[in-house]
Amino acid sequence: MDISSSHLLLKRPITIKAVVTSRWKEEAQQQLQAQINEIDTQIQQLDVQGQRAIAEIKKQSLQPPGPQVSQQIENIQGQVTQRKSELLEQKNQILQQLQQVQTLELNQEVNQGQIEGLFSIQKGENLIQKMQVEILLRDGVVEEIRGDI
Repeated sequence: MDISSSHLLLKRPITIKAVVTSRWKEEAQQQLQAQINEIDTQIQQLDVQGQRAIAEIKKQSLQPPGPQVSQQIENIQGQVTQRKSELLEQKNQILQQLQQVQTLELNQEVNQGQIEGLFSIQKGENLIQKMQVEILLRDGVVEEIRGDI
């Protein structure tokens, strides 16, 4: 692109929106369910790792365990509980998103995120208008480009 000295090349955020279709809803639900399944797997692994670590500490310590060993076990249990709480919070957020997706009406437009794009501007052009660009997708295909390209 040949840009003369009277032009500037700038970056702008471009909003990506999607038209809700039955295919879009199905794919969104599948992605969210996959995230939920991944979190469930992480929680199970966390429990197993915590139990192994505690068993290893007990195995290496004197019987009955002293206060230092008890403190180590409590620390591990605390770390497991804290991480588990974080994962459960993530899972709850995803479950809320899943519920929202299920209630969306067909042909409704929803935000999918943003990308950055370059544009040129020159003296006399409206910067605000040039910054307001959206791309509308229907099942991944560009249906409309809105704004001053």
